[in-house]
Amino acid sequence: MNTDKRIRKVVVAGILGAISAVLGATVGFTPVPTPAGAVTFMHIPAILGGIMEGPVVGAFVGLIFGIFSIISPAVPVKDPLVVVVPRLFIGITAWAVYIALKRLNEVLALAVAAVVGSLTNTVLVLGTALVMIRFGLLVFPLTPAAALTIGIVQGLPEAALAVIVVLAVMLAWKGIAGRGKRAHADL
Repeated sequence: MNTDKRIRKVVVAGILGAISAVLGATVGFTPVPTPAGAVTFMHIPAILGGIMEGPVVGAFVGLIFGIFSIISPAVPVKDPLVVVVPRLFIGITAWAVYIALKRLNEVLALAVAAVVGSLTNTVLVLGTALVMIRFGLLVFPLTPAAALTIGIVQGLPEAALAVIVVLAVMLAWKGIAGRGKRAHADL
């Protein structure tokens, strides 16, 4: 990997990590009266990181999300296996889906990657909590029915929001990047 690409990855990871930190410290976890305790859109920078710069950047930004999950008073579960580890996979799954689909259709690839990244967050966090509760490793009043309700009531709107934001950001990013490449080629 050349130096320019490495620098770009570090810069994008830093910017998206900073955005995640600001969100985590402000409105990233909006309290709601459900067992989840909060609705979030902090998965979106991790999705963007994965799509823009690959799985390592996506995992790094997801780590920032997970750390703020532990710190936030709006998130009732503080176990790192539930609120940090699953968030590492948001950008990784978004990246994998984007890479697999982008040759077919760029917009479709971005939208599906956003949905998959968002649902990775929802399914892995709720699934890990349920498994840990089942084996007595976590004491928390979450039933499979409540997890399904959270997944539908919160997870699906979070995924829809991710699609809207990811499409807006990435299409603008690619438009700007495309113009920059064309301008550079003209020199």
